[in-house]
Amino acid sequence: MIVITEFMDEAAVREGLSGRDVVYDPMLVDKPDELAGHLAHARALIVRNRTQVRPALLDLAPHLHVVGRLGVGLDNIDMEACKARGIAVCPAMGANDDSVAEYVIGTAMLLLRGAYRANADLVAGTWPRNRLTGREISGKVLGLIGFGSIARATAQRAVALGMTVVAYDPFLTADSPVWTQSWGKVTPLSLDDLLAGSDVVSLHVPLTADTRRMIDAAAISRMRNDAILINAARGGVVDEAATVAALKSGTLGGAALDVFETEPLNAEAGAAFADVPNLVLTPHIAGVTVESNDRVSWLTVRNVLDHLEREQA
Repeated sequence: MIVITEFMDEAAVREGLSGRDVVYDPMLVDKPDELAGHLAHARALIVRNRTQVRPALLDLAPHLHVVGRLGVGLDNIDMEACKARGIAVCPAMGANDDSVAEYVIGTAMLLLRGAYRANADLVAGTWPRNRLTGREISGKVLGLIGFGSIARATAQRAVALGMTVVAYDPFLTADSPVWTQSWGKVTPLSLDDLLAGSDVVSLHVPLTADTRRMIDAAAISRMRNDAILINAARGGVVDEAATVAALKSGTLGGAALDVFETEPLNAEAGAAFADVPNLVLTPHIAGVTVESNDRVSWLTVRNVLDHLEREQA
């Protein structure tokens, strides 16, 4: 049995898994008793980011051979527990790079320009033209924290728009060939230098002990007062309270948060973001488009079926 606990492209389920014993319910993650019953017979499990694949869940799935991840982040999957049980984990590497890159660039342009939140004023008959004079993205410095495949896709688009791109990645040496691409050059910097010199700072790191709240009040204080902060990586990498405080005090020019420490963001947690200026909130959707959902879903289907077929060989 293949158990799918969250949404994916339905054609990939219907056609890609045709002939297989499949349980697909995009809301199964919210039905723990029903999920537990299916896990008892599952050989494969397909999840997004909400299903917590921890030892307690794995103990309910004695026949599980593979976990397909509809995305690339693995912080909701206990990799050591899977390894100890001989369970393969297959993320959909590269399938949503373009979606996240476009989200970062589009959101940066929105926040820099600042012209797109005037509907109420115009409907009321005011003409706030002077107040809405914003900034161009061309000529600005984009600072990428982490320089993996999504960050590189973002950098390519930024260069095409006339931005200068710098990046911090402690896992890459200064002489690594990745800093020079066919479309342009990216300059490696220390984290402090990146924060101090960037007009737009975008996060592209996993959530680990080292990255948890790496963008805290001290880090934000090193940024320019008119800088834009974008987190489409993982909730917990950015200190949300410090970000809100900086936006309210005017020591940060704008921010976009697509990921949160509490997900889904409930009303209690969401109240902290009410009436905060120059803030864009989105529901962990940066990597999800019609096109990326198709790519991620089909890649995950192939990954899972390939593994199951190897197990049977």
